[in-house]
Amino acid sequence: MATRIEFDRKQVKADEFKGKKVIDREGIEYGKVRHVHINSDTLEVVGITVHEGLNKDYFLSRDYLDRFTEESVLLSSAPIRTEIPVVDIDGRKIGKVKRLHISKETTELESIEVSEGLTGSRIFHTSEIWGVGEKIILRQTRDEYKNP
Repeated sequence: MATRIEFDRKQVKADEFKGKKVIDREGIEYGKVRHVHINSDTLEVVGITVHEGLNKDYFLSRDYLDRFTEESVLLSSAPIRTEIPVVDIDGRKIGKVKRLHISKETTELESIEVSEGLTGSRIFHTSEIWGVGEKIILRQTRDEYKNP
């Protein structure tokens, strides 16, 4: 028996969302739904696994989900994920997101680790992030980060 999700006043199977596009408010597509995760006690959706390509699956919590439609899953905000470019406020490249640091107590994102070349990396707190979309935009220029 498949778990169901309330959708436009009718019941649908969670399995029906597998393969649907995952899109944010700006129309950016992040991949396709691989799994819908449901809390077995409350039967509420707790998140989805998004398949972005070869071996690039990631989890998005319920906080990112706005609604399920017949064609897609709409996000309330753009997700921060690994391997996307990070630029300064002027659009100059800093690096790519290497790792996400999540608080064990609150399960919220605290900081991102950004690779800078072949050997270096740097950690930026979420308060240093100005915007998220196809790229992560930091609040300051590259020179301001080099000279604290």
